[in-house]
Amino acid sequence: MYVLSGWEGSAHDSKLLHDALSRRNGLKVPQGKYFLVDCGFPNRRQFLAPFRGVRYHLQDFAGHGNDPQNENELFNLRHASLRNVIERIFGIFKSRFTIFKSAPPFPFKTQAELVLACVALHNFLRKECRYDEFPIEPVDESSSSSVLPVNEEENLEPIVQTQEQSNEKMLMHGELP
Repeated sequence: MYVLSGWEGSAHDSKLLHDALSRRNGLKVPQGKYFLVDCGFPNRRQFLAPFRGVRYHLQDFAGHGNDPQNENELFNLRHASLRNVIERIFGIFKSRFTIFKSAPPFPFKTQAELVLACVALHNFLRKECRYDEFPIEPVDESSSSSVLPVNEEENLEPIVQTQEQSNEKMLMHGELP
């Protein structure tokens, strides 16, 4: 898992991806694996974005006679199905940590670190508690941009850091101007 916290919500997806990939301990895509991204991200090697201008949302394929008509539609249907799983993960996270349902009354730096602390706690509870079940909130498919591994069974150590923590480390090592 890779979590990068501390970017403002208005930052462009491709800028976030470039930052995550260019860090010394940044996002690494394992060989032979692919990351699912939404259409806000560039479609590049090992990053799978949906085809533009092709049916995408699950409701577009619902009902009799709405099956995919070609390879691009089939890809988009499967992409949307996987994205739905990812969105449910965010729903579980927000159900567990209700502070994220509204803007927390803390400075921005504290909010970024709160996200990392809750991610670490969430992953610990998922790993250590057998009966760790939380209600899943309804999913709004248009709600968020996300980059998550398609193969979530990978047992990788989580790398979590805020933008500020990363900059501080880079300053200490003389990597920033």
